[in-house]
Amino acid sequence: MRWIVRVIGAMLILVLLSVGALFLIPAEKIAGIAVGKFNSLTGRQLVILGSVRPSIWPQLGVRTGPVTLSNAAWSDAGPMLQAEGLSISIDMAALIGGDVRITGIEAMAPQILLERSAAGEENWVFGGASGGTVTTETPGVGAPFTLDRAVVSDGRITFVDHGAGRTVALSEIEATVAIPDYTGPSTVALSGVTNGQSFDATLNIGAFQDFLDGRLVDLDLGLTAADVDIRFDGRAGYLPLMAEGQLDADLGDLTAISALAGIARPGVPQGLGAGRVAVKGAVTLTQEASLHLRGAQITLDGNDLTAEIDLTTAGARPNLSAQIMAGALDLAGLSGGPDAGGGSGSTGTGWSRDPIDASALNLLDATIALTAASVDLGLARLGAVQALATVDRGRAVFDLRRIEAYGGTIAGQFVINARSGLSVGGDLSLGGLAMQTLLSELADYDRLIGTGDLRLKFLGVGNTVDAILRSLDGTGSVAIGKGELRGLDIAGMIANLDPGFVGQGQKTIFDGANASFAIKGGILTNDDLTLTAPLITATGSGAVDLGDQRLDYRLLPKLTTGGADGITVPLLISGPWSDPSIRLDLESLAREKLAEEAAKLEELARAKAAGLELQARARAAELEADARAKLETELGLVQQDGESVEDAVRRRAEEALADEAAKALGNLLGGSQP
Repeated sequence: MRWIVRVIGAMLILVLLSVGALFLIPAEKIAGIAVGKFNSLTGRQLVILGSVRPSIWPQLGVRTGPVTLSNAAWSDAGPMLQAEGLSISIDMAALIGGDVRITGIEAMAPQILLERSAAGEENWVFGGASGGTVTTETPGVGAPFTLDRAVVSDGRITFVDHGAGRTVALSEIEATVAIPDYTGPSTVALSGVTNGQSFDATLNIGAFQDFLDGRLVDLDLGLTAADVDIRFDGRAGYLPLMAEGQLDADLGDLTAISALAGIARPGVPQGLGAGRVAVKGAVTLTQEASLHLRGAQITLDGNDLTAEIDLTTAGARPNLSAQIMAGALDLAGLSGGPDAGGGSGSTGTGWSRDPIDASALNLLDATIALTAASVDLGLARLGAVQALATVDRGRAVFDLRRIEAYGGTIAGQFVINARSGLSVGGDLSLGGLAMQTLLSELADYDRLIGTGDLRLKFLGVGNTVDAILRSLDGTGSVAIGKGELRGLDIAGMIANLDPGFVGQGQKTIFDGANASFAIKGGILTNDDLTLTAPLITATGSGAVDLGDQRLDYRLLPKLTTGGADGITVPLLISGPWSDPSIRLDLESLAREKLAEEAAKLEELARAKAAGLELQARARAAELEADARAKLETELGLVQQDGESVEDAVRRRAEEALADEAAKALGNLLGGSQP
């Protein structure tokens, strides 16, 4: 701000020199003296092309041709100022009285280049080390003045920060400035274009001199651009930048405001500001660059919120702390695409494949306490919500303290991670839920009626609902009390062995059902379903393809009458879960019957073989006994314990041989033995 005042002061010297010597020195020499004085004051080279035309009536002033002002010595970007012409006029009567009252300044097509070097030097600083002799003590510089009207037409201002690598350019500038009282109010009206976006701005300053010195002053600011309309009424200062007052800002769909800020439009989902963002409330901007909103009323698309918000910018990332209260929140856009807004996320032929843009989670870190009357998440509709959301480097954790949903409650954690790609996960406990409403909205399945408890841990990865469901891994369990399965009469089907007990009007009343399950790669598997009903009991196992929305399940119902076991016929449920095929597995039943008959025949054969073996063993024993008797009778052979017939014969033969040998030996020795 002060650089403008110093240039104006130097220009006043030009005016005074030009007019004071009007009748003594030719205009060309006047211009030369004025330019020389300006150059010595600023240390820059002012070049005026064409004639300099002073006037004394009706206003004391001067008009120039094209003008250029050189840049700082360290810059190689060309002139700091170029203009097709300048015009300055001063109230002569006020000047004679010792006051400087500027009645008009006009700059035609000025192009101003403001630069900050990598070392922090600023090209708008004159005097001292920057060259030139101008100081706050220089006559005409820093002295009070008034300005009836200053006009800039077709101007351009470019600011280049070489250290930060940032450039901001404003073109097509049309501006008017009025400072009727140096210590009193002043006004600025400005229009222009930046980053391809046109804008209009107004600024009313309560005390010009105090504002110039950087102090807090009353300030009224207005800015419009396309669908952006911002109003601020309060106090502000710029050394350092501070503000406090009432803010009323309608930021539209963020396209125009992002262009004005020189940033890419953030990818905000529908329901969080994709179409409109508006904020009202008491705002405070501190010298530490922290922003505070009190009593805030926030509109995000069709969602209206009240909030207390604190935003700090110290550290590597902005940090948001907020307490938010809302009525009915529509956040269906979080599940991706317009199809998600219908409630199920399913298009009838599959899940939505519209990309989910969660890049907004990388904009800042946050801790947000939310209380809402209801929340529509697209894939699910919730009742009253009490939750705490924390965002850390693109990862959002929702601590679900209590959520009313589907006639029951939900508690646990839900996580959205956008640090690298997108993943969602959770550890949820759901109690007393109306299963028909839940499954109807999540999976377009409305045939199961009952109240259930569900425990679920899951993790899915992907940038669409379809990809997430196909990648899902997890575990869980479900328990359902008394209920009804529509479209299927299991007892009638089993009792009559007739698959026709399906369709409209058919149903199975049950007393309870329990199951646990595992999910891998989007396939849910279960092998321990138990179901009890007045006429049947059933077990079941199978798989559910969550990605393709298909069932492949086998139910084993057993018909019971008067406590006696009845027949069991397998029931196959397969196909799309919106319209599954249900049939009796008679082939399997036949195979089971054949297997039972084969088992019976095998048992009979084994029994008969065992009987024959016993008979054979008995006959062998009889034969062995007969042989032993004959040996004793005919040969005088008696078997000893544990001795076989062969061993006994061998033993008897050896004994006989020994006897004969003894006799022969006796004969050889000459006599018979006494």
